[in-house]
Amino acid sequence: MVTDPGTASKAKPVLLEDSHYALHFLPARQRAVVDAFDAFCRELRAIPKSVRDPGVAQAKLAWWQKEVNLCFDGQPTHPVLQSLAPHLRTYGIAREHLLAITEGCCMDLAQARYFSFPELQHYCDLVAGAREVVCARIFGQTAAQTADYARQAGGALQLTRLIRNVGRDGRRNRIYLPADELDRFSVPESEILAGTYSDRFARLMEFQVQRARGLFDAALDQLPQVDRLRQKPGLTQISLYLALLREIEAENYDVLSQRIDLSSLRKSWLAWKMQALGRF
Repeated sequence: MVTDPGTASKAKPVLLEDSHYALHFLPARQRAVVDAFDAFCRELRAIPKSVRDPGVAQAKLAWWQKEVNLCFDGQPTHPVLQSLAPHLRTYGIAREHLLAITEGCCMDLAQARYFSFPELQHYCDLVAGAREVVCARIFGQTAAQTADYARQAGGALQLTRLIRNVGRDGRRNRIYLPADELDRFSVPESEILAGTYSDRFARLMEFQVQRARGLFDAALDQLPQVDRLRQKPGLTQISLYLALLREIEAENYDVLSQRIDLSSLRKSWLAWKMQALGRF
């Protein structure tokens, strides 16, 4: 399924846009905590994308870093963190998790290009890996190794979002594909910014899609069986994004001229299948 790129900007924030399907079967108490946490993530992610003055954006992120510290000292002033604060100890949410997300947003503000995949992977770990670690705890993590699964899954989820949004990001003068890999596949930066699709670009994106699948496989290998039932919301998100990768592949990796997505019906079916059958 594809949508007109002109309507893509009207969608909900990309980081959290499929949470409804992933969290649909989560008990209300836990879902309320995830909602409070995601509200924090939305506040942060909006700053690099919507604040045009870099100095103002930097000041806003610095304020949020101080607010996170106030939250863990029991004195948050923002309603979002006031809602989240009562649940920090209950679910073992650490200061470092929230600060990692703010650091990722600072990274997003500071740079619009990434030279290598390790550099991009670090960004993905900050903005999405930390989120999934927190969510895994809210879902009911019991084994320490589940945090490794969640962090790796978050990185793979973020990479999939970046793959899907190459065209949209290019129109914003942002390129998240590693520069050394653009060189390897002979795809000039100018072609991405101009939205010029080519066989070279398709090969580059095939490489990225296969990498994302490998990262998902590595994450799933880290998930202990004892926590698999509790982590169904996260597994649902993975199921949705594996299907999205197949959809991108079916469209011959043309993520420049269109926004590829799954239909609402298909998302609902995949979410039900994971909840009822535990299958991708």
